[in-house]
Formats: sequence, C-alpha cells, structure tokens
Amino acid sequence: MSMLKNKNRSVANLNVVMVEPEIPQNTGNIARTCAAVAARLHLIKPLGFFIRDRHLKRAGLDYWHDVEVVYHDCLADFFEAYKKCRFAFISRKAKKTHDTGRLPKNKELFLVFDKESTGLSDDLLAANLDHCFRLPMKAGVRSLNLASAASVVIYEVLRKQGFPGLK
Repeated sequence: MSMLKNKNRSVANLNVVMVEPEIPQNTGNIARTCAAVAARLHLIKPLGFFIRDRHLKRAGLDYWHDVEVVYHDCLADFFEAYKKCRFAFISRKAKKTHDTGRLPKNKELFLVFDKESTGLSDDLLAANLDHCFRLPMKAGVRSLNLASAASVVIYEVLRKQGFPGLK
C-alpha cells in the first residue's frame, strides 16, 4: 500500500475503491469527484493505464492535489488492510438497488466499484451478498459509465449523512 500526495482526512469518512480500473478518463473523473467531496480514493492494481497518462490528468483537471490516493498491489492486500471496515459493493450484477436504505451511514464506508470490462468477481459478490448494490436501469441497458455511477452513489451516501463538511 502506498500513499500519493495530499493526506486530507475525508470529512464524510468516505472511501471510493476502484478495482483494477482500465479507463484513465473514468479514474480522473472519479478522482475529481473525490476531491470535491473530500473522499479518499483507493486504486487496486493492476491499473489499465500509466498513472501519468495525459487522459487521466486531463479528466482530473487541477484537482489531483486535493485528493488522497492510496494504491494497493492487489484486492487481497486491500481487504487485509481494511478487514474491520464497512463495505458496499456496487455492481450491475447486484440484486438490491442503492436506494433500499441499506447503504450504511454515519460510519466510515468503502464504496467498491467494478472493473469496467468484467465487473467484480462472482465469488466476491456471492461472499458479500448483503452488501451488494446496483443502480436501477431500464431493461436492456447493460450499464452506466463507471464515473457516472460512482457520482450517483457517492452523493446518495453523502445525502444520507447530511453532506458533512460540504457547503
């Protein structure tokens, strides 16, 4: 596990976890959202791009200095480091929707998002069934853009917390 740049503490005790992200623009946009809400961003390797990718930097604009980024060598290392924490797994494969009132509030929370091409593994989802959520969508639509889905869920969690520390 390694830390990058700013070590701001999340005002909402919110952590956004991207499992093996593949598209630099998604990661940059999610980093920008994390900066806006003071959430910590966790990136699980391998990454599908170089961290200095121009598309990643462009999508994150000049907000990179405002987000705390933590890198993890693999998903097992991540779970070992945070084994006593609360997780919500966001996946198009989940049965429950994010608005069921079951997303934890007022506690440190880790929102774990799918890898763009394959999603979270079936084994991981099956082992955490009660903590898996999806966004409702029209039948026949495969999925939302990852950065869009992350923003929806991040702001839903913050809404339930009363937008702590945000104006």
